[in-house]
Amino acid sequence: MTKTISVLGTGNMGKALVKQLSTHGQSRILWGSRNPEEAEQLVRELQLSNVTVCTNEEALQADLIIPAFHASILKDWAVAHKDQLQGKIVVDISNPFNSDFSGFTTSWGESSAEQLQSLLPASAVIGAFKNTFFKVVEEPLCQGQQSDVLVTGNDENAVQTFLEHVKALPFRFLQAGKLENNRTIERFTLLELELAIRYNTYPYISLQIFGIQQPVAAG
Repeated sequence: MTKTISVLGTGNMGKALVKQLSTHGQSRILWGSRNPEEAEQLVRELQLSNVTVCTNEEALQADLIIPAFHASILKDWAVAHKDQLQGKIVVDISNPFNSDFSGFTTSWGESSAEQLQSLLPASAVIGAFKNTFFKVVEEPLCQGQQSDVLVTGNDENAVQTFLEHVKALPFRFLQAGKLENNRTIERFTLLELELAIRYNTYPYISLQIFGIQQPVAAG
């Protein structure tokens, strides 16, 4: 079983994910940063345990890797590190929004997650946290309700490994099928953003699906 998870990046999503993994998870966490001194300061400020700060290159040692990067740089990162990512589980949390959040950089027939998998054929790409804004990752419970996190992947074993390592986090993880379903998930997330702005909750909005009593197994 994977014993080490790495998160690359100290932006809003990277910081929120590391905090949740440190607080609730059992795995060893590598926190990769272009500026490790900044990450060390955040570890002290947030009083995190079980977190080892390192460079982004060193974070590729982990078997389960979460690049908390914007979609605009994710593809270049994947191409540059294709060899180091062989055999790894790579968790895509990005959404391919354009610069003014009015649309997408992908066409209707593709998704960021599928693009990433095509660039990393020897890795297992998982889609997760795409529908979950960073403020919700920071504060997952709202009026006693948990955010649903949609998890996709073409490799069932990789999906199960990911779920095993995040099951203690305060979210409800729902297996949402193959990577191609991110064509819908990514676009729905832009609708979430519009709704959050319209109803003055931005950036605090997420998804909860009624009627599911127990998440089902993969397959």
